[in-house]
Amino acid sequence: NELVRRLRKFGFDGPYQQGKHPYMVRGSLVLTVANPHKKEIGVDLLTRILKQAGVSRKNWLMKK
Repeated sequence: NELVRRLRKFGFDGPYQQGKHPYMVRGSLVLTVANPHKKEIGVDLLTRILKQAGVSRKNWLMKK
């Protein structure tokens, strides 16, 4: 999915599955991500994921 593909461009590995939610890892940061089988996520969820990942909206939009 596009979320996973783009997070990989920011250095995240995964997604990995343990428990209920998939997650991605960059160094010591573990980021819970939306279910990779769903096609789209809402703006609110994307905003929260990017904030936790330390990725600005500007950088997210530039790194397609």
